[in-house]
Order: sequence, then C-alpha cells, then structure tokens
Amino acid sequence: MASRRAIQVGGAAVGVGAVYYLYAAGGNPSVAEKKLEHDVSAAGARLKGQDLSANEAQKKGEVLAKEAGATIDRTVDSVRGEVKQADQVITAKMHEAGSKLDHLKDDGAKKLDAGYKDTSKELQQTADTFDKTVNKKTAEAKSGISSWLGFGGK
Repeated sequence: MASRRAIQVGGAAVGVGAVYYLYAAGGNPSVAEKKLEHDVSAAGARLKGQDLSANEAQKKGEVLAKEAGATIDRTVDSVRGEVKQADQVITAKMHEAGSKLDHLKDDGAKKLDAGYKDTSKELQQTADTFDKTVNKKTAEAKSGISSWLGFGGK
C-alpha cells in the first residue's frame, strides 16, 4: 500500500511540475520543455559540484577584477603624473629660492664691502684732519712758547 501511495504522490508532483513549467512558459510546451531541461541540467551540475551560477559568478568576478585593476592602474598613473608635476614645481621653486639667496648674498656682500670702503675712507679722512689739526696746533704752540722765551721770530 505504501508503494501505491508513493506512486500517487510522485504522479501528483509530476503533474504540478508540468503545470508550473507550462504556466511559466506562457502555455508553450516547447519552451516549457527547454526550461525543464535547463533546470534539470543545472540541478545535475550542482550535484556534481559544478554550480553554473558559481561559474557565472566567477566570470563576472574576473570581469569586475579586470575593470577594478584598470581603474587602479589609471588612478596610480594619475597620481604618478601629479607627483611628477609637484616634484617639478618643487624643484623649480628650490632653484628660484637658491638664485634669490645667491643674489641676496652677493648684494649683501657688495653693500658690506661698500660700507666698509666708505667707513674706511671717512675714518682715513678724519684721521688726516686730526693729524693736520694736531700738527697745526703743535706748530702754533711751539711758536707761542718760543716767542715767550725769545727763541722765535729770528
């Protein structure tokens, strides 16, 4: 009796399945048959460990990985270009700063040298004036003392 019952349940399942596939195929028996064959093949592949959706996922994953790799490559290239430009700007600014520093150093040295020469010249003139004044005053003092003592004027 159990086997008869199993046949009845199995037959009912097949009938429900057939109705499902016919309904899903819009009433077209050939489309329903192809859909059934595809589902049976997919179920068999899953049982064998060859899940078709896993293969499809792997293919999509590979495509996405390639796209991500290309995006990363473009980003890296872009960053490298920006770093190269920044390096060029920094190098140019360093050269400009070095030139300005050299100019300021040379200009400062020239001004210091000119100031030294001017100060030296003024100091020399002051010393010469002082010597002339001392000599003149000394000569005047000698002549004054000599005239007091009677040695001058002869």
